[in-house]
This record gives sequence, structure tokens and C-alpha cells, in this order.
Amino acid sequence: MALPQEDSVLKAARDQTSTPSDIIGAEAKPPSKTAKIYKKPKQKPPMEPPVPTIAIFYGFLLVNTLAAAFAPIQDCDEVFNYWEPTHYLNHGSGLQTWEYSPEFSIRSWLYIVIHAIIGKFGSLLSTRSTAEFYAVRMALGAICALCETRLFSTICKTFNPRVGILFGIVMVFSPGMFHASVAYLPSSFSMYTTMLGMAAFMDWRGGLKTGLGMMWFGIGALVGWPFSGALIIPLLAEDAVLSSMTGDVSEIVFRYLDGVVRSLIVLALQVAVDAFFYHMVTVVPWNIIYYNVFSGPSRGANIFGTEPWDFYLRNLSLNFNIWFLLALLAGPILGLQFLLQGRSATRASSIRSMVFASPFYLWLAVFSAQAHKEERFMYPAYPFLALNASLALHTVLAYVGSSDPARLVGKIPARLKLYIVGLCVILAIDIGVARTVGMISAYGAPLQVYTPLQTQEFARTEANVCLGKDWYRFPSSYFLPSEMRVKFVKSAFDGLLPGQFTEAKTGFGFFPGTWLIPPGMNDQNIEDPSKHTEIEHCSFLVDSHFPGLTPSTLEPNYVEHSDTWETNTQFHLTTAIDSGAITRMSSPALGTLAGMLEDWQQFLAEHSRIIFYSVLGIFFLIRGIARVFAPGKQRQPPRANSPDLEKPAAKRNGSNFKAPERKPGVWTPIDFKRPDAAPYPDWDVHTTKPLPYRPFKHGPFHITMGLRTMQWDEWIELDNHFLKFHDLKARRIEERGDKCCRTAPEAFDGAVELLEELCSYLPQRYPSLYRKTATGIHNILTNETFDITSRPLAEDPMRTASRLVQDDLAIMFEKPDGQYYLLAGSILLAGFWRLEDKFGMPLSEIHTSGDVPAFKEKLEKGMMNFFRRVQPQSPVLRNNYFVQVDDDLAWSHSIGPEDAMHDPVTGKVVLQAEGWSSAEKNKAIAHHHFRSERQSLRRLPRSGGVVFTIRTYFHPVTEIAEEVGVPGRLASAVRSWGDWVARYKGRERYGDVLLEFLDGKHREQVEKGLVDEGAEVEGKYPF
Repeated sequence: MALPQEDSVLKAARDQTSTPSDIIGAEAKPPSKTAKIYKKPKQKPPMEPPVPTIAIFYGFLLVNTLAAAFAPIQDCDEVFNYWEPTHYLNHGSGLQTWEYSPEFSIRSWLYIVIHAIIGKFGSLLSTRSTAEFYAVRMALGAICALCETRLFSTICKTFNPRVGILFGIVMVFSPGMFHASVAYLPSSFSMYTTMLGMAAFMDWRGGLKTGLGMMWFGIGALVGWPFSGALIIPLLAEDAVLSSMTGDVSEIVFRYLDGVVRSLIVLALQVAVDAFFYHMVTVVPWNIIYYNVFSGPSRGANIFGTEPWDFYLRNLSLNFNIWFLLALLAGPILGLQFLLQGRSATRASSIRSMVFASPFYLWLAVFSAQAHKEERFMYPAYPFLALNASLALHTVLAYVGSSDPARLVGKIPARLKLYIVGLCVILAIDIGVARTVGMISAYGAPLQVYTPLQTQEFARTEANVCLGKDWYRFPSSYFLPSEMRVKFVKSAFDGLLPGQFTEAKTGFGFFPGTWLIPPGMNDQNIEDPSKHTEIEHCSFLVDSHFPGLTPSTLEPNYVEHSDTWETNTQFHLTTAIDSGAITRMSSPALGTLAGMLEDWQQFLAEHSRIIFYSVLGIFFLIRGIARVFAPGKQRQPPRANSPDLEKPAAKRNGSNFKAPERKPGVWTPIDFKRPDAAPYPDWDVHTTKPLPYRPFKHGPFHITMGLRTMQWDEWIELDNHFLKFHDLKARRIEERGDKCCRTAPEAFDGAVELLEELCSYLPQRYPSLYRKTATGIHNILTNETFDITSRPLAEDPMRTASRLVQDDLAIMFEKPDGQYYLLAGSILLAGFWRLEDKFGMPLSEIHTSGDVPAFKEKLEKGMMNFFRRVQPQSPVLRNNYFVQVDDDLAWSHSIGPEDAMHDPVTGKVVLQAEGWSSAEKNKAIAHHHFRSERQSLRRLPRSGGVVFTIRTYFHPVTEIAEEVGVPGRLASAVRSWGDWVARYKGRERYGDVLLEFLDGKHREQVEKGLVDEGAEVEGKYPF
């Protein structure tokens, strides 16, 4: 019954973890299947979604496209408050509601402008304005599909792929989403941003994304519907509670400030756009809140109609059927799971699930308490409803799927349980599809009724199209010829009808209808007689006739007045009077069998091709779903794309590491150009923090090289420590010169090639810091310009290269003996080794002289294979880590001085670095620092040199120990070192103090409920 752990999705498959300061050294390997050291069985890596994400996107897009083409407009607000103003911007005419009068200004023009731009692109497809209408709808459907796919992907990674699949089923087959996905309404827009905001708060990989989540909810609240911002409250509460538990107050303040600033930028844009159209400064979101909440009893939402308290219960039951019931039960089910199986379902996982389940309850409770209710008010909460239903059903399925014979459910045959569950899911899908099709066939008349007016007979006729009792069904001016205008005749409706945007042009500037105050408007829904037109002025009249409804003086049955009106066209339309609750849950046309068959025959004839492709798509979707829930062996995720260097290249089919035959020491230049790097998103030299590399995991520890494929964009990493590194490197170059930076004559061309590569890559990746020049590169921050074309160069090319990056650099070159030699390097911040000691050495001697553990036994053969085979197009990465008991980034003086000290008289060495044996034992934890290296390896195509970049990350142990799960994981890793590795890493000098501190911090996190006792909390390696 246990819900999948939060950390099970954030864990990476156990990658390899590396050791200290060697260039290629000992590294941890995933434990074998026979390892017995674990406190609990090793969890399986997270399952990949059986249905590819792109297929899910196409599924969402298919359904949303069908909705764009066929979904009726359900809300007159959509027509008069959004389609009509858009028509005015694009065509100069349209109906205007009181909300757009500058006196009240409770609708934002920014929201309209966005859709008007899309509509303009649609006008390129056809001269008919309906092309714009459907272009906007199609665009809304595509945007919604992207948002749904983003949330689906995040749910799969954060909760479980099965939860994601269930979420997709709910979203695809629910009538509520069918309408909401393409509705031109602020509540639908807020639904889109809600999905993106949910994904941001849900995805903890790479750190909390509070600012991003706040931005998306802020955009939904400001540009869309202000009240939708309430959905963020539980998510912000979770963030605040977590920060208070970890003492991370400054970080949460920064994250909140980040989100607020992003939202204020959006608000400033909105105010500017609205000021342009209204000709005055106004804050529309506040106007909406003030009118609906604080304007008094004669104003506000209630004057437009009220509904009983259970309105949303009935409405959501129709639009989501079984899924709504599951959404309501999600809280109790998750709570029961937490109480009954709190040990196996970790507190963090269960509580997190309940956090994301709570916004739906909050939304439903708040809006059920309001007297004025409309279906669209629920749209922003639809994603939460779908997630609740998915979590509830997944938890139930986990319990039902138990094969434990001690439980009653475990005695039921697995196939029978599958049939029962499958039947329930298929029933829910069938009910949803039936209602959706029924809504299209029974309520689609308003989108078709003006079709005859588009014919050549009437297309250029100047005429009034009049509406009476059916004014609220009107599908917007987009369906009328450009010369026709909508007018209203008096009916029983006694509220305020829309007026016309002024069509004045000369002398009034841009869009005068948006800022000229229209006559007869008020915010109390008081009727304005001037909005009515005498029926004698009507050329066309739209009317409805429902047998059983008694005509009145104000609302006669005009269709029966054959002496005055000629029937041009007619369509079937169903109303709530014609259908009960059961038929509304399925097809409203089910009132009579004959009517049902007739409507279905007509529908199938008109839309046979679309139905065929829809059924085909649904078939493949259901087939994929069946694969998810079918009993049997689960599909295992693919392994990471890292080469096995112990295997000959011929056995690695298609490997980029397969090298052409050549003589040792001979390299023929290859015509390979590194792909251009994309700019680092939102990178800033002052604010972009170092990436949180934590390349260690729970033991045991095995020794490998631990390489993984590198993406070209990620070759060099810079952050807000750049200036600190730059100044430290410059000082050490000045002080130590050739001791730290040196290039052998035979390696000069390779060093220049590396410098040229950096001068090409850095301006592409970090354009705010570097600018490419005709002769080299310019550092915008330090105002340094480097000429790499002049000869001789101003300095050693390795010195110049080191000034550009935070990494240390080394280049290995092959000689005729087949060995690779260190012939060019800039090693300024290595901490534990010196370039002057290793320069000119072959690769094997570099490692044996440094006493790298098990080098000869386990690493040398694979390393030599790798260096021999690596190709320019196949860069790789590795990480390592170790502990340092002083705070010197450049050289760890705790193991002795960087330079030997000599007796001034005799010249004998009196003090030199002797390694860990000379370090002070058990220094206070304040001196302990965590040192991590990120190393990239790539071959230069022209010279054939193999380049190492060695980027060091340096943090106090007391700092990283505040991160959730890190103390326990690091303590386990340190304890798992074998004798060789422990001696190499110096554990004997600091282990007692370090482990005591880490164990204490781990206990604190267990007591706070941040981690579970005995649980192995892993990050996504190497983070």
C-alpha cells in the first residue's frame, strides 16, 4: 500500500564515485548484487514511463485539438469579455461589456493582446474571421498540451511513473478538461500556469524552485485570474516549514524575494499595457479583487446569480465522474497510509503527497462557500483534482496489488483483480467520452447557426443580426461577416447587456474604444434600455423554440411567425430541461432512442475521419496503459551512456570511443568542430551559485574510473566565485610562475589549440562575461583583452587559458612508446599535488608516484585503453571528493608547506610536505572542508592532446551537513573506504571528529523527520 518514496525518484542509478586529487584515480563502484552490508534491500532504480513523453504530448495535443474544433462555448463571459474585445482589436468592431469601461477597468488588455496577436497570425490562413477564432483555440490547445506534458513528466519523476500515467488518463478523458483546455478564459490561463507552478514546486532536482513556482502562480494571478493565487498557499507553507526545520531562513527569504520580483516585473508590464489602452494607470488585479470582495452588497459577484452550496459537487461529478470521488478521497487515503505504514512510506514522502493534495480541498471549500458559483471557477484546480485522483487510485492499486497471503486481498487471483480495476478505469473513461461526445452533439448549435451568413449571398450585406432570449448563447462576432453587427431586442432579461465598442477612427488615435467612456454602463447590473433595438431594424433574428416552454409577450416563439420571418437554418439544441442527471453524465441527446440514433448518425457522418484517427490514437494510448498495469516483469530503465573501458572497442557497437588504427605517438588531425554552445540560461557572474556536487554515496566502496558522457554545452562551468578564483590564480601565477604553469616546446601547438577552443566556447556559453574579438577574447568584468594571434604570445598559452576559467588545466600527449605524458599544464589550485613534481611524467608514473590505491591492479589497463581510444567527438566527465582540514583552496598547508624549506647555511631541506602523516590529528570540525573536483576529458582534434579540466568546489563540512540526507550518506561513504583508500584520503587524521559530527547531524535530521532511520537518501549523482 505504500506510496513510492519521494527520494526513489530523485535517486540516480548508482553511478560511480571518485577519490581525491589524482587526475584519474580510484572511484566508487555500485555494490554487487551479493553485497550484505545494507540495512535494507537495495531499491530498484526509478522506472521510466512506459509511454514516451513525446507520445503523451501528442495524446494531449490530439484531444485538445478536437476540443478546439468541436467544444461548444459554455460561458457567455468567454464571448463578451474576451472574444469580442479581441475582435475589436483585430477588426475595429465588437461588443463591449461594462468591465472594459475605463470607469471600472476590471479586465486587463494584456490578456487580450496576447490572443489578438495569435489571431492575427490565424488571419494569414483565411480571409474568414472564423480562421482567427480557431487559430486562437488551436494555440490554446497546444499551450495546454505543453503544460500538461510538463506536469506529467514531473509527476513521473517526483512521485511515480504510474501516478503520471493515471494523471494523463484523467486529463485526457475528462469532459471538464475537454472544455477548460481551450476556453478563452482567465481561469483556463490560470490553469495552464498552475500546472507549470506545480511542476516547479514539485521538482526538487537541482534545488528548490520556489521563485520559479511563485512566478508561474503570479503570472496566472496577475494576467489571468487573481484568486487563482490562493492555490500556492499550501506549497509556500511546505517550503517555509522545511526551511524553518533546517534553519535555512536566509535562503527562503531570497527565494520568496526572487518570486516576488519576477511577479512584479509581470505586473509592471501589465500596468503599462493597460495604461496604453485605458489612457490611465490602473492595477486591474486589484480592481477585480476590490469589486468582488469589498464593493458592498449592491455590487460584487452575487448580483449576477447565486447557486446552492452543492453546485460544485454536482458539476464536478458530471465533469470528472469517478475521478472526482477519488480526488475527494485522496486525503483520507494518504492519511490512512501514513498512519498504518509510516515506516515503509517515509514521512517525507507521505507528507509531500498530502501537501500537493491539499490545494484542491482548499479551493473547493473556499468557492463552495461563495454564493456566486460558475463552472469556470474550478478550472485552475483541475490539475490538482487530477493529481489527487491519481495519487488515491495509485495508493489503492498498490494495496490491491499485494500478493501477501496474510491479507484477504492477497488471496484474490491477480488476473481477477486486474479485470476489476481495468473495468472501473474503462468505465470512467467511457462515461467521460460519452459526456464529451454528447456535449458536442447536443450543444454545438451556436457554433453552427451563423454558417449560412458566410455564404456569398449574405457575406457582404450590411445588416443587423438580432438576439432575444438567446443572447447569452451568441458565439462572437468572429462568426459573422464583417459588415454585420449584433443587436439585442428586448427579452425577459432585465440586467445590463453589452454595448458596442466605438468604431470612431479619425482624430481619436489608436483603439479609441478602449479609453472612451461608453454610455449607459454601470457596475450594478442595472438594465440600460438604450442597449435594445426595435425588432423592425433587424434583418436576421436568432431564436430558439423548445416544446413545453410557454411563450410570453417579451419572449414569443418567433419561429412560428412565418408571416414575418423566414426560417433560414435550424439546428438541434438540448437544454437542462430536456435531460436529467444520468443523461447529462453521458450524452444529453439520450432523451429518446430515436433522437440519440439520429444525432449519432449525423455526427459520425460529418466527423468520420477525425473520429477514426481519434479512436486509433486512443487505442494506442490504452495499449500503453495496459503495459503499465499488466502483471509481470517491469521494463527496466536504460543504463547511463557511459563506456565500459575494459572491453575492446569492437565489442562496443556504435561506440564513439572506437579509434582508427594508428601508430603510437602519431596523430593525424581530424576535421571535427565542437558544436556551438548555447548560452547558459539566466547566468550571472554575481548571482549564479556553484553547482552542488556531492559525488559520494552509501557504501560499500569499489574502485573504477567512473566516466560518464559529457554534453558539449557543459564543458566549462563558471559561477559567482569566478572573480575570487580569477584573482587567486593571477596572484599565484605572479608568485610561482613556471612552478604552476608550463608548456613543453613539443606541446605548444596543443596548448594554443586549447586556448583557441576556450576563446570560441566561452563567449558562446557566457556572453555576459566574455566577448569574442578579431584577435582573441575580451573579459567584460575585468576589462582584460587577450590577443592569441600575435607571435610570440604575450605569455605561456596555459597561463592565458587559466585566467579565463576557474578550472586547472592539463594536456597529455602520446609519445612513440604509447605512453601519455603531462607536457602542458596550469595547476594552480590542486590542493595536494604540484605541477613541478609531475611535469613530463607518463600517466602511469603520475599515479604510482602519488600512491593512488589499486592503480596497477584495477585502473592502469582501463586507463591506457581509454586514452588510446578516446576521440574528439566523445568528451567525458568524472567527479571525485575528499576531506581537507584547513581552508586553503590552493594548497592544503595542513600536510606541510607547498615549497620545501632549506637551511640557509647548509642548504639541506629542513621542512617539506610529507603528506597526511604530518597533519595535525582530530582538528575541530570547523577546520574540516569538503573538496570536490569535476574533471572533463576531451581530445583536441588538431594536436591529438587529451585535455583535462579540473574544477574544484570547496565548502566547509558544517555547511554541506545542513543538506537533507548528506550527513548520513557522507558518513556511510567515509566508513566504507578500504584501508588503501582511507590511508590515501587521510581518514586516520580526521575520521573520529568528522564521523562524530556527521552522525550527530544525521540524528538531528532523523528526529526532525527529514530522513527516515535506516533509509539511504541518495541524490542524483553526482549532486
